[in-house]
Amino acid sequence: MTHSGAEKSSSLILVLMVASAAIGGTLQYGYNLAIMNAPTTYIQTFVNETFLERWDIQLENYQVTLVWTIIVSIFSFGGFVGALIAGPMTIRFGRKKCLLLNNIFLMTGALLALTSRAAKSFEMIIISRVLVGINAGISMNVQPMYFGESAPKHLRGAISLSSAVFTAFGVVLAQVVGLREMLGSESCWQYLLASNAVPGLIQLVTLPWFPESPRYLLIDRGDKDACINALRCLHGCEVPNSELKEILEEQAETKGMRPRRPWELFTDRSVRWQLISIMVISSAMQLCGNDSIYFYASYVFKEAGMSNDQIQYATIGTGTCEFTACIMCNLLIERKGRRFMLMGGFILMTIWAVVFTVALLSEGYISWMPYLSMTCVFTYILSFGMGPAGVTGILPTEIFNQRARPAAYMIAGSMMWLNLFIIGMIFPFLVSGLRAFCFVPFGAVCLLSALYVGLFLPETKGKSLSAITSEFQKLNFKDLDKRFPQEIGAQYHQGKVYLSTAL
Repeated sequence: MTHSGAEKSSSLILVLMVASAAIGGTLQYGYNLAIMNAPTTYIQTFVNETFLERWDIQLENYQVTLVWTIIVSIFSFGGFVGALIAGPMTIRFGRKKCLLLNNIFLMTGALLALTSRAAKSFEMIIISRVLVGINAGISMNVQPMYFGESAPKHLRGAISLSSAVFTAFGVVLAQVVGLREMLGSESCWQYLLASNAVPGLIQLVTLPWFPESPRYLLIDRGDKDACINALRCLHGCEVPNSELKEILEEQAETKGMRPRRPWELFTDRSVRWQLISIMVISSAMQLCGNDSIYFYASYVFKEAGMSNDQIQYATIGTGTCEFTACIMCNLLIERKGRRFMLMGGFILMTIWAVVFTVALLSEGYISWMPYLSMTCVFTYILSFGMGPAGVTGILPTEIFNQRARPAAYMIAGSMMWLNLFIIGMIFPFLVSGLRAFCFVPFGAVCLLSALYVGLFLPETKGKSLSAITSEFQKLNFKDLDKRFPQEIGAQYHQGKVYLSTAL
């Protein structure tokens, strides 16, 4: 085989590995995020009928809405649990095996959803949503880590960003499968809720054929031969010296160190601003309200003045917008950089939130304002996909070393899921309570997030871990650099900042 032929073969292997991991990984997050919108009315009716049959109680509308909100938002609680256990699982089992074991939660949840109607138990739907939430929480942490540790440096951003592309594709897929002409009818909603098992089965069949993360093999398991074989398989027949050198340097820096625990990062001054950055940006990803639109798309479009017949097709447009934007971001991220895409996305979202508010206020006076409102929802999601949707998942891989990375993902994932749970619970009440001003809080979050990125987040595109951490050092030790520049610099690069614990 020629050298170019080997490179094409390895590129194909890398692409197939990405598809296999993502189709049972972050695709599940997007799929299960959007899948609940179509059967809203049918499940609410099922809950009401169950209460009537069991306890002879006719629920009020607000009580049905509350139970429905719990069913929808409990997915976020499961995601929070998944984010907490993802770190220990990746350390114990590795990235690839963790993704495979994760399907246990998915398959159990799908079985409960499938049988809930026959059992006349809405509680089984709630448990199912918790389990698929755990599955999504684990995959949202492990998959970007797996991709970031496996991809060549010059493709690291694009490969890692494919997690967001598959999340958006999962949203679109759920919206299409949820059409009344497919599984979104009254007679099929239980099959719709259980259809997430299909991508999981595809992953179980395909992922075992691909290698483990090279960094995990060398740094965590100390298996240099397996690492080189994995690099050769994923990157080409010849292992790039620069790639292997960077992994060996990271291994040397973390040699003899055990994996960090999440609470240890909070007391370590050497990662203070890295930690603040992932917490702020992961929280903003949910507090901006974008993912809640998929939970409650019908509420948003009704507020915008759309008819019920148009809503199911308009929701497909929301997912398509984010999917298109994520693909565009994938093509641009290695040219424009993480910081530019992230800040630009938040600024555009702020602008569209303002326009959306003006459009809602003007609906009673201008006949075409509902169309502008709907357009604003699409452009808001489009802007989200261009930056925050993809870049957020890349950051922990690029700014934390191997020992701290699982803990960093646990913290980032916990913040994301907690805020998704909060927004998911209050979103329908926010829309009905604030009405025309419902997007003002989200616009404020986007504006503050853009300011934070512009002021404090350094660019990470194409940089080694040591180069990125040296930039964060200027923030972490801003008040000490002038007094102890040499000592702090040496300690920082070795990953042993003892001085920080004493201050």
